Amino acid sequence: MAELRQLAPAVRFILQGGPAARAAAGEAFGVMLPEDPCRANAAGERAALWLGPDEHLLLAPAGDAHAIATQLTAALAGIPHSLVDVSQRQVALQVMGSDASDLLNSGCPLDLDPAEFEPGMCTRTIIGKAEAVLWRKAATEYHLEIWRSFAGYVVDWLREAGVSINRK
Repeated sequence: MAELRQLAPAVRFILQGGPAARAAAGEAFGVMLPEDPCRANAAGERAALWLGPDEHLLLAPAGDAHAIATQLTAALAGIPHSLVDVSQRQVALQVMGSDASDLLNSGCPLDLDPAEFEPGMCTRTIIGKAEAVLWRKAATEYHLEIWRSFAGYVVDWLREAGVSINRK
């Protein structure tokens, strides 16, 4: 069985920058930005996901938006970087349960076997035909970041796939 639900609104920043920017941002954000490819670090309700060699997605509760923006701006002053608030661009979905990997694999080309995509890993991928950021938070729990304009399509895709999986 797999469960799909939309998560609460969040603040999302894309940070691009070198080692100095990553270190300063991690300290200000309260979560060190992962240096290893396809990894996520989390502390409490905040998370930093590696999207590329110099690109990270920062996630936190929506109510922290102003404080985080202020802290990051101050910490990154004078350090080459790009910091963009993409909070309104995306929505977050949670997929969890014993069939979560099978459900996602109905529209995702990644091998989600735990030996290949273990908890703590994240990456950009495709769900159906929509771009997504996929983060495996636990053995049977995934966090998806989907562009808002594709969220309905992805939810419908996963619901339809879930009907097929649940009939097995």
